[in-house]
Amino acid sequence: MSGPGLMIAAPSSGAGKTTLMLGLLRALHGQGLAVQPFKNGPDYIDPAFHQAACGRASFNLDSWAMVPGLIDALASQAGGADLALAEGSMGLFDGVASAGATGNGASADVARRLGWPVVLVLDASGQAQSAAATALGFARFDAALPVAGVILNKVASPRHESLLRAGMAAIGMPVLGALPRRADLALPERHLGLVQAVEHPDLPARLDDLAAFVREHVDLAALVAAARTMGAPATASAALPPPPAQRLAVARDAAFSFLYPHLLHGWRAAGAQIMPFSPLADEPPHADADIVWLPGGYPELHAGAIAAAGTFLAGLRRHAQTRPVHGECGGYMVLGQGLVDKAGARHAMAGLLDLETSHAQRRLHLGYRAARLLAPVGSMAAGTALRGHEFHYCTILAQGDAPLAQVADANGAAVAESGSRRGQVTGTFFHMIAGAA
Repeated sequence: MSGPGLMIAAPSSGAGKTTLMLGLLRALHGQGLAVQPFKNGPDYIDPAFHQAACGRASFNLDSWAMVPGLIDALASQAGGADLALAEGSMGLFDGVASAGATGNGASADVARRLGWPVVLVLDASGQAQSAAATALGFARFDAALPVAGVILNKVASPRHESLLRAGMAAIGMPVLGALPRRADLALPERHLGLVQAVEHPDLPARLDDLAAFVREHVDLAALVAAARTMGAPATASAALPPPPAQRLAVARDAAFSFLYPHLLHGWRAAGAQIMPFSPLADEPPHADADIVWLPGGYPELHAGAIAAAGTFLAGLRRHAQTRPVHGECGGYMVLGQGLVDKAGARHAMAGLLDLETSHAQRRLHLGYRAARLLAPVGSMAAGTALRGHEFHYCTILAQGDAPLAQVADANGAAVAESGSRRGQVTGTFFHMIAGAA
């Protein structure tokens, strides 16, 4: 069983889930509670903030990409905690059109399976009693998914709050908190989401401010009391892809940080050795690594530094002569011949794949991906089925190598971004989340 938990969700994106989630984690941690955070869906930025807020690694839960057993196995990380808090994505019931491994990726799928009631965050801007109609609709939409209460956000004044509370009282909806408008508490964003946690030198102080704000305006005792577990017993199969090698040199810095925590956790649990290094610090991959893994991140923001990192590039090329190298999204771009930044300047990359990418002409690529490898990636054999997610704004100028995989979107339609392979060097635009049948 997963232990008592809550899903922090909303009718739509932009309601204030992340700000509230971080404040809750910090505030409850400050009260001495062990809080296990989770994030619904394919997000690799918010979990780092969760960990910074409460000191526990945050794991993604994804009903499209993950079979039920994997969701259960990851949720069991909350077994020793006082409370699990999961941050939803988009609107509570929002997902793709076609079901995947367990559901369509909606936060509701995970909450329903694990028995976690929903705390609905409502942006109260521009409305008063009418907010109750939204809350009532969400509460009645799915009888199998209880709404424990609402937290009102962006409340304009005490009078506004009293009207909002009157509407909720009329439908019997508990109000667990009411947050006044505080634009100064918002975290800065860029094109793929929040500016990364590692880039905030003042992050502890900002988290403390959020915690103080939440303590003042949320009934934390009532919120903790609302947590429940009614989910199915954990199933045996976790279905994580096995480690692609025994010793993995993994790039880890501000340019290469988009690697799902559950993969690192699973690889270590399977006995693999993770050997981090920093290309931005001009560190080469470890000489005795079996594979070099370049995660995604923001190489376009650091392209000049990467191009000038001669020790890193020489070590990467040396490794590729005899052993596998794999890149995901941003890491894939770095394996190519060149990368054009937002300003239109071209930066020479590793030259291990015939790939040219550009951020000067932004084009959004977004969505789940189902893939079947056409060639090995380390110890993952040709024919291995994977589920992942693609999210970037780069344009492909040239992609001349053989494709790495057959790739389709969530509806089964073929995707042109099939990755590349040359010798033992491979790369994809999608980030691997889990294996698939």
